[in-house]
Amino acid sequence: MKVTDFDFSLPENLIAKRPLKERSCSRLLVIHRTGRLEHKVFSDLPAYIEEGDILLINNTKVFPARLHGFKKNGAKIEILLVRKKGDKEWEVLSKGNFTGHVKISEELQVELYKGSSAQFRYSGDFMDMIWKHGNMPIPPYIKRTPDESDKKTYQTVFAKKDGSIAAPTAGLHFTDTLIKQIASKGIKIRELTLHVGIGTFRPIRTERVDEHSMESEHFEIDKGIISEIRETKALGKRIISVGTTTTRAIEGYMSGICNVSSHNGRLTGSTDIFIYPGYSFSAVDSLITNFHLPRSTPLMLTSALTGRENLIKAYKEAVALGYRFLSYGDAMLIL
Repeated sequence: MKVTDFDFSLPENLIAKRPLKERSCSRLLVIHRTGRLEHKVFSDLPAYIEEGDILLINNTKVFPARLHGFKKNGAKIEILLVRKKGDKEWEVLSKGNFTGHVKISEELQVELYKGSSAQFRYSGDFMDMIWKHGNMPIPPYIKRTPDESDKKTYQTVFAKKDGSIAAPTAGLHFTDTLIKQIASKGIKIRELTLHVGIGTFRPIRTERVDEHSMESEHFEIDKGIISEIRETKALGKRIISVGTTTTRAIEGYMSGICNVSSHNGRLTGSTDIFIYPGYSFSAVDSLITNFHLPRSTPLMLTSALTGRENLIKAYKEAVALGYRFLSYGDAMLIL
């Protein structure tokens, strides 16, 4: 299977630059695996979920991982935090291979090595510094500077645990009111955590799909959720996953493609699972997701559930009807 099999034309004007004022007013394209399509609004979602189903969400929280600083010569430089490596040391992404001192502020400074490793100098709590001086890491395809409003809008209403450098965007459509409405129908809403890292949106550079390797991302899951998932499926009810990150976390664990440890009823580990057509799902029956980039790994995961031809057909119709794409865009529900 070639990466080009997952290509399609995405007009620039369909890439959403800003979110809607009301999260649940996004459009919802419902894809039945028979190929039938329905055009709805996200607030219609409860009609498609039944009592006894589990709605599985990712409660990770995006932190302002994009830092701007100055070199000693006064030149500006941008640093994206990727992963903590040790005490005050982080893996980072930065254009060029700069090695040297960078001043973020008087209270936050860094020694950068080859643009990929950073040793920070500060006093107090590091994350407090990051929330004070950092910007939200909205994706580069949005093509604008992040502002203070993104600290709220590029975050789900159920975000709890700092750790992601990208939002689990399928969750951005939910409001507190919609979640309460879903719960009132007897639907179980359960949380897990997968901290979204660089691997989720790193471009595929290989010609064949199976030659690509994902980078590991950290997850945490309560053991009780695993038991509930098995019981729910045994009763003929569905596991509805909110987003590709939630899917990768639960499928990474259930399929055994992970490193994991157990402590006090909590499963903690990492997974580099890469899901594409041909994959047999162990947990997920249905998926809520956004519209993704051509040739991307989230697009391939989605097509593993819908079938590639069904998904490409749906995407072409979405383009023709002016659906809003990517992180701040509209959503789809796969049944």
